[in-house]
Amino acid sequence: MSTESLLINKVSESGIETIDLSAFYVAENTLVHIDFKKYLFMELIVKEKDFRTQLKAEDFTPFQHKNVYVTCSVDAVIPKWAFMLLTTHLNGIANDIFFGNKEAAIDFFFFKKFLLNCEPQSFLDKRIVLKGCGDTNISENAFMLATQSLLPFAKSIMYGEPCSTVPIFKKK
Repeated sequence: MSTESLLINKVSESGIETIDLSAFYVAENTLVHIDFKKYLFMELIVKEKDFRTQLKAEDFTPFQHKNVYVTCSVDAVIPKWAFMLLTTHLNGIANDIFFGNKEAAIDFFFFKKFLLNCEPQSFLDKRIVLKGCGDTNISENAFMLATQSLLPFAKSIMYGEPCSTVPIFKKK
């Protein structure tokens, strides 16, 4: 009898499903920033007619197939309709559009991609490991969002690698 036949890979037989969150990471080269300040009159207000003219004249091709996050670097009161109007010009050009800082945008785009591609309900009553070693690009928020999405479905959730995990949740 060979020693190979005596070795049993308990990890592969455990039924644990590993999710590598880096597969859902949104690369920074797909991100483009728009500072709303450029649309403001005297960096204070939105003048509707001027704003509409600016949007019509703007070349939005640099945003093609990009994830766009919008901020405003000056303290101004911007009506919600202005962001909606900007969105209508980016729609169909940009992959996705978000208002907030870069870190929040990365988390938003991650979460959306995770939900669309991972389908958390497909992990009903499964043991899941959220792979956590090696990739430091994945934020704490991404792990929290993934955990929150999986909680209603998973039998258990762990962090780490299948051979060495930290238990996070176990359905009672």
